[in-house]
Amino acid sequence: MDKFFKISERNSTIGNEIIGGLTTFLAMAYIIAVNPSLLEAAGIPFDAALTATCLGAAVMTVAMGLIANRPIALASGMGINAIVAYTLCLGETAVDWRVAMAIVFLEGIVILVLVLCGLRKAIMDAIPASLRHAIGIGIGLFIAFIGLKGGGLIVPDEATILAFGDLSSPIVLVSLISILLAVVLQALNVKGGLLISIVVATIVGIPMGVTPLPSEWNFGLDFSAFAAPFQTVPGTDTMAIVQVFLQPALLLFVFSLLMSDFFDTMGTVVAVGEQGKFVDKDGNVEDIQPILAVDSVAAAAGGFFGASSITSFVESTSGAAAGARTGLSNIVVGVLFVVFAFFAPVIGMVSASATCGALVVVGYLMLSDVTSIDWSKIEHAFPAFITILGIPLTYSITNGIGFGFISYCIIKVVQGKACEVKPLMWIAAAAFMVMFVVG
Repeated sequence: MDKFFKISERNSTIGNEIIGGLTTFLAMAYIIAVNPSLLEAAGIPFDAALTATCLGAAVMTVAMGLIANRPIALASGMGINAIVAYTLCLGETAVDWRVAMAIVFLEGIVILVLVLCGLRKAIMDAIPASLRHAIGIGIGLFIAFIGLKGGGLIVPDEATILAFGDLSSPIVLVSLISILLAVVLQALNVKGGLLISIVVATIVGIPMGVTPLPSEWNFGLDFSAFAAPFQTVPGTDTMAIVQVFLQPALLLFVFSLLMSDFFDTMGTVVAVGEQGKFVDKDGNVEDIQPILAVDSVAAAAGGFFGASSITSFVESTSGAAAGARTGLSNIVVGVLFVVFAFFAPVIGMVSASATCGALVVVGYLMLSDVTSIDWSKIEHAFPAFITILGIPLTYSITNGIGFGFISYCIIKVVQGKACEVKPLMWIAAAAFMVMFVVG
């Protein structure tokens, strides 16, 4: 095991990998409850969506661990699942959920082709070092923002857009406890501190009414959503994937989902790599090709499983911060996803308040890279700034990266240095422009 996963070579231990895997799983386990609820609104039976979500995440997370040997867990991506449910299935398009999954499947196939052609890696290599660092920093702020919002410490406000939460609320109190625990344990360098903060906050939340207790147990599996793109759409004589090509307008959604998957993963891999110590000083990710290949297959697999697009989860940074350095942590995450396919109500006990502290500390850790950006030159500083600002404020990694790419190209042009911009940066910036205009 040590030789296969290179545990000693990466200065880790089996204990570190197990703790890292548990931390990652608890930080991302909300997807087990959230994704089936979204997909149920799209017409997929809840039990089928739950089975697809858990088994899809388990298979692709284990595949990432065995093939790429990096602590990057995967599951159905938030954002894309909302597009599938509320835009494709319930919006003006109003397609059957099987057709929506066929669109996701095709998007994954296109990304896989781009990876096999080397284009995805080539775009990564074309990104200036300052922007690579900015992406990781922006994601750090994004993660912290997600934690604070989920924990009730930041709430919507009509006058100021955002406001401070109610300190008398039990949800906020549990969030503060989780933050205090996570920070103190981090300061004391306690092994597994982030995991401990999640577990303790979950237990403390029980008498305070924040931690929901299971009301029923679901032991069954429902495979009816599997092979969704190749199922016949009710009321027609054709498979879902054929229906996509019969309605060419739906191919625009393939492009839209592709852009989101393509660049969200790019940012996530850099962010996890910085925490997991497999990114160099220029922001280059070591052995990135197998990581991108597995992630691309996962997108297509999500459509096949009927779980929406499966993608690398930025919450994997919490496991890397807790000590995970190899794919062994992914095996832990994968096994837990399989187990909780049968015991989903238990995961429902881990509230957003319980994970708030871990996400805030991970956000803090990811800000350390800010000193790697050259703030004295506007062609490096402004694109980095707008990327860091754009990711949390638009609640989208892809949008923030797009702002950075476009502004970098514009500044280089007005400085008379357009020849310094690599061709693939121009292509990527143009694709972002199309995405922003088309919507």
